[in-house]
Amino acid sequence: MPSDAKEPAKSRNFIEVEIDRDLADKRYDHVHTRFPPEPNGYLHIGHAKAICADFGLAAQYGGNCNLRFDDTNPAAEESAFVEAIQEDVRWLGFDWEERLYFASDFFDSLYAFAEHLIRSGDAYVDDSTVEEMRAGRGDRNHPDRPGTPSPYRDRPAEESLDLLRRMRAGEFPDGARALRAKIDMGAANLLLRDPVLYRIQHQSHHRTGDTWCIYPTYDMAHGQCDTFEGVTHSLCSLEFRNHRELYDWLRDRIPEELVPGAHRPRQIEFARLKLTHTLVSKRKLKTLVEEGVVDGWDDPRMPTLRGLRRRGYTPSAIRGFCERIGLARAGSTVELDWLEDSLRAELNRSAERRMAVLRPLKLTLTNLEVGQGLPCSADNNPEDENAGTRPLEVTREVWIDRDDFRLEANRKYFRLKPGGEVRLRFGYVVSCDEVVQGVDGEVLELRGTVHPETGGGKAPADGRKVKGVVHWVSAESAIEADVTVYEPLFSKEDPEDGDWQENVNPDSRTVLHGARLEASLGEAAPGAAFQFERVGYFVADAVLSKPGAPVFHRAVGLRGGAKKDGGAQKGQKGQGQKKQA
Repeated sequence: MPSDAKEPAKSRNFIEVEIDRDLADKRYDHVHTRFPPEPNGYLHIGHAKAICADFGLAAQYGGNCNLRFDDTNPAAEESAFVEAIQEDVRWLGFDWEERLYFASDFFDSLYAFAEHLIRSGDAYVDDSTVEEMRAGRGDRNHPDRPGTPSPYRDRPAEESLDLLRRMRAGEFPDGARALRAKIDMGAANLLLRDPVLYRIQHQSHHRTGDTWCIYPTYDMAHGQCDTFEGVTHSLCSLEFRNHRELYDWLRDRIPEELVPGAHRPRQIEFARLKLTHTLVSKRKLKTLVEEGVVDGWDDPRMPTLRGLRRRGYTPSAIRGFCERIGLARAGSTVELDWLEDSLRAELNRSAERRMAVLRPLKLTLTNLEVGQGLPCSADNNPEDENAGTRPLEVTREVWIDRDDFRLEANRKYFRLKPGGEVRLRFGYVVSCDEVVQGVDGEVLELRGTVHPETGGGKAPADGRKVKGVVHWVSAESAIEADVTVYEPLFSKEDPEDGDWQENVNPDSRTVLHGARLEASLGEAAPGAAFQFERVGYFVADAVLSKPGAPVFHRAVGLRGGAKKDGGAQKGQKGQGQKKQA
């Protein structure tokens, strides 16, 4: 490109367009976002998209991003999850600095707001049961039919205020009363039909202990915490789109004494991440853990950040994936291959190569003596000119992969067969002269000949071409290890097509005992990644590996099925997106 040529303009996603407009219109003079997880579980790949959006957009505009824990449901929340979430966000590469908040930080302010709403005629205490309130709101399938007002809707403010204070004092059991907003029982959006703002819950809180026995609902806390913290753009996923009207209704009623300067954040929704062969429902993932379908939240098959980390995913690979899929208003399904492609591209550049035979079959080279070896040299990483080489040695006994031999093969089969020949990768041409079989016909061993003149890629003496190449390890120096190969956890592209539990892939994990690996892999550090030549990218398990006894699992294969431009999101021309129902 000529030095005076302009770089092509990068297309901007709809949130960037909205932020640009807000700044140009002086609605805000800065950008301040937040990432607000509930501390009731571990973060997953869907959270990674939100984290990258919240922190990434703030950084892009020179602004700030808070980490705020939405801890308004003490029955499900734990301090352990608070610590785990902070660790995962940091691992992903983001830092909230001093901007760590909890919804519980604002319990006093939220309660003061609740009393304000009663005094202003915008809220009342309702004695109805949960079932009665649900029935009174009406039918979601017929939003044109108004709901039925609670018989307590016109309760005097003084009486509601007294009851709310008695609720706070612990006089009533769980479910006996609730504070409801007084909005519009005929609203098309059923969330505006007098939603619950506070409920009684005699449950110890992980931060406040037994100080409170009433807790704000998500809608009561979320927008108000955004306001208290100075957030400008409250980014959330599409399922909260119907909550925006309630978000604005409550936000606009916060009194000046609680928020000086009348700061008013805005909510913007984007499509949540949906991956093929993947579920990110906390409830369903918890079921997989509790029923022993997986080995825990960090099982390498899990879409949690902990599982992905153990699988071998890097923060930069996940961030690159999130950048590639972008932010959109419309829901779509993204191919799992795109996530795998992101890791594959990174490991191709960074991972050193080694040879590993996962299903070993012994090949004895009868023209070599015991202890005799033919030297050769292998690249550590052809993508890195500074990675250098390592020495290897073809010995009398080598291991090749059982899948690289066939007793019966046609002329188009270029790996090893009786009377055939192949090149050992980086090594020499070998031929198969004899097959040793057991009584049941199982192939036990191959015997053959090595051609010493073929080192360094040279052809045999008569100039014949040898097309097949197989990986191998020396039986004299190889170490033995367990290697695990993973496939998607769910067999169907859409795990929720039918009974999701019946769609669990029974072959999602295969443990290969007795694999043979290059000797240097015995000292692999936990978490270290390698490309096993011709097999895939593998990682030394950070949990199971021990010094001198690594356990490897496959992070990703050598090749994926995703198209490079637009094929990873299914169905829609151009972007290839598959609309969600």
